Amino acid sequence: MPTARPNVLIILADDMGYSDLGCYGGEIGTPNIDGLGARGVRLTNFYNTARCSPSRASLLTGLHPHQTGVAELVNNDGPGGYPGSLNGRCVTLAESFRAAGYHTHLTGKWHLSNEREHPDHTWPTRRGFERFWGTISGAGSYFQPTTLHDGETPVPLSELGPDFYYTDEIGAHAAAAIRDAAGDDRPFFGYVAFTAPHWPLHAKTSDLVETRGMFDEGWDVLRTRRWQRQLDAGICAADATLDRRDPEVPAWEDEPEQKWQLERMEAYAAQLRAMDRAVGAILTALDETGQRENTIVLFLSDNGGCAEELRSDPEGVERFRQHHLIIPPSAPDGTPMKVGNSPDIRPGTADTYTSYGIAWANLSNTPFRLYKRWVHEGGIATPLIVSWPAGGLAGGVVDAPHQLTDIAPTLLEATGVPVPVERAGERTTALPGVSMLDLLRGGDAVEHDLFWEHIGNAAIRSGRWKLVREYQGPWELYDLAVDRSETNDLAAEHPALVEDLAGRWQAWADEVGVIPYGAVLTARAAMPVQPA
Repeated sequence: MPTARPNVLIILADDMGYSDLGCYGGEIGTPNIDGLGARGVRLTNFYNTARCSPSRASLLTGLHPHQTGVAELVNNDGPGGYPGSLNGRCVTLAESFRAAGYHTHLTGKWHLSNEREHPDHTWPTRRGFERFWGTISGAGSYFQPTTLHDGETPVPLSELGPDFYYTDEIGAHAAAAIRDAAGDDRPFFGYVAFTAPHWPLHAKTSDLVETRGMFDEGWDVLRTRRWQRQLDAGICAADATLDRRDPEVPAWEDEPEQKWQLERMEAYAAQLRAMDRAVGAILTALDETGQRENTIVLFLSDNGGCAEELRSDPEGVERFRQHHLIIPPSAPDGTPMKVGNSPDIRPGTADTYTSYGIAWANLSNTPFRLYKRWVHEGGIATPLIVSWPAGGLAGGVVDAPHQLTDIAPTLLEATGVPVPVERAGERTTALPGVSMLDLLRGGDAVEHDLFWEHIGNAAIRSGRWKLVREYQGPWELYDLAVDRSETNDLAAEHPALVEDLAGRWQAWADEVGVIPYGAVLTARAAMPVQPA
């Protein structure tokens, strides 16, 4: 085991599905991330919290998102809802590591403050990060991102240059921070928060060339192939089911706009390949500074594949354009933006604002159903890769179920950094998660229930059993040991188990401050409209 304190590097993808990485079954090509998986541990039953901001809040604090003030997104829903900013009762990992003498840096997306233009106490520079380069808001152009800051200083779009591409720059700035931190004996805590492959579908021409033709066989054939690769690699159990194609998606042979659909997925894949290239630049910085062996690297995604369709009708476009913090009025060359998912808008270029849609999200989430926002497996299952060459990790594939609240206890134990008990003189919320360190080193898992709630969607997982429901829908019960794709609802066969698990979920919801979603909607209706 290492005698020096290890560095910690968390790398987070945005809206990436469970099966998109090569080492989780995908065909896109992610060699740098796959290399981390080959030399580290891959968890197959790890979970996020279904959406961007809540996952970031939970990841960085070790708390359930409702305990942090960021349970949905970053809109302030007033006294009747969530404030949409990190509160003072939570301590970020950056604050804990900085207090312990670590360098701390963030590159990329923050998305944890309802104030996106003027620095306040919820900005990363005031929540433990000595160094910050990235965006405050949740989404935006890859060629001219809004709310881009260096520290607390806005970066004018005029300074970005003609070759600017956000994913590449995130990688370059993260690599620079790692090299700078190597100049003294202090370890570093780094957080790299990509916006890739979140919409809009923006890709460099050189990356698009590499993905042309990759998906020509269509989503049906590709889903089956991903599932088979997952079985072969041990990512899914031998008796795992493959969820049926989403009923809203036609068979590939019946899709009338195949060419356009292929261009959408090709652009998405190009974004993912660019992210892998940026990860490669970051890992190179670790190698060249001699820090790879004693750096704990985690890679994961903030939610499952995103089925959101961007409207192209006049009303939908106008409503979307009102969100000035995520969409510029024109491309860098002055060309008006073409917004929405329509076959007459070819995705990829800087003057478009599109997404890849439900059919390809269904592929990304193989073998699961549903998507980002839901707490069925397609919304919350994420790859988690943990690499620490000097840390005595066992390697291979680990099936024990864990969620984001377990990352902070794991990292604090691995580094010897104290668990936070107060912030600014005030008592903080106790961490609810468990450490995975012994498990990662080949030991036994700590059995514990896992919980979720997002926009009224709710779930609890206890061992092999998962109770889940959509907002205003009935509870569904699944045996994930044989039905990870949630295709066989057993609620009617096990009413006592449903009652027990539902009671445990409600007790958790009361403890962490879940606000019934109907009350959130009522509070929101009374609030002035805010930019996204």
